[in-house]
Amino acid sequence: MYLSSQPNFSLEVMHPSFKKVQMLESDNFITELNQPLNMATDPPFHQAYKSLIEDTSNNIFGKKLVLVEECELPLIDLSRILHNDNVVDESEREECKEEIARASQQWGFFQVTNHGISKDLLEKMREEQVKVFKQPFDKKSKEDKFMNFPAGSYRWGTPTATCLNQLSWSEAFHIPMADISASAAAFTTLSSTLEQFATTVAGLARKLTAILAEKLGRESTFFQENCLPSTCYLRMNRYPPCPVPSAIHGLMPHTDSDFLTILHQDEVGGLQLVKDGKWIAVKPNPEALIVNIGDLFQAWSNDVYKSVEHRVVTNPSTERFSIAYFFCPSYDTVIQNSEPSNYRKFSFREFRLQVQEDVQKYGHKVGLPRFLISH
Repeated sequence: MYLSSQPNFSLEVMHPSFKKVQMLESDNFITELNQPLNMATDPPFHQAYKSLIEDTSNNIFGKKLVLVEECELPLIDLSRILHNDNVVDESEREECKEEIARASQQWGFFQVTNHGISKDLLEKMREEQVKVFKQPFDKKSKEDKFMNFPAGSYRWGTPTATCLNQLSWSEAFHIPMADISASAAAFTTLSSTLEQFATTVAGLARKLTAILAEKLGRESTFFQENCLPSTCYLRMNRYPPCPVPSAIHGLMPHTDSDFLTILHQDEVGGLQLVKDGKWIAVKPNPEALIVNIGDLFQAWSNDVYKSVEHRVVTNPSTERFSIAYFFCPSYDTVIQNSEPSNYRKFSFREFRLQVQEDVQKYGHKVGLPRFLISH
């Protein structure tokens, strides 16, 4: 299942450093949850999920000590593939490609530096993002368009949650790429910053997916033909302080349903993923972007590349911001690979509808197991 002829990897890839992070649960669960949020800007989590918070059967977290190891994700310097041919030796270029493929197989996550997105643009994006989320909640949550974002772009909490561990203590703007250039007419700096960020990150996603397809021996034009600006998304995230951070997720455990996700996070931290059957915390790196494989790529690669479960934990005192780019195909795109395949052929539309049905029925996503073939 793994690719052959892999060269040695850098120490960052092969030997990530770990350290223990302790999360001590609160004894006074309901009291702390009832502490006031910033009511002007924060979503009304307490009111909306009052029944879940006060349900004593939910309060199973009190007095547990959770140990989570912190690690450095595989770190890949992209200057070896983004520079002109006459600058980088071909062996270095190939080594970089192999590192990307290896990390996608073994981790499903990696981080990249020298990615072509300037520090100034990332800082400006964060600055504009903060301004958006600091708008009053009653404005953000209006049914009509807020700052010319498409209707329904603003999301918070988890409407389908039936218990606390299904609740995500976060808010987000989920924006189709096609609508970005027309968004935020009243905030022209935001609009131009979003468009510049999205265009640059989209180019990086196309480059990375072409490399991963090449390493599978697959045709890389598949992504050029099926993953268009009109089919991809940006998601701006904010995670408000949570009174009981180890009892409620910022974003509940899940895998991504796309081909590839590229994330820029701030220095606060909170992203965790499953590695070798246990949760590990991702150490923030201000110079890097985080890349992870989605469900569609795992199926398209016939399980060579891994779509890994991940989550965001909350912080009791500090808000966290991130922005994610989702590299998605059109709904009509068919996902298949050569025989013998682990998955039956399916369209992205079929996959999305199945995910929505499972979330409504079970409160969580089932995902790829729904499409496995029994051999």
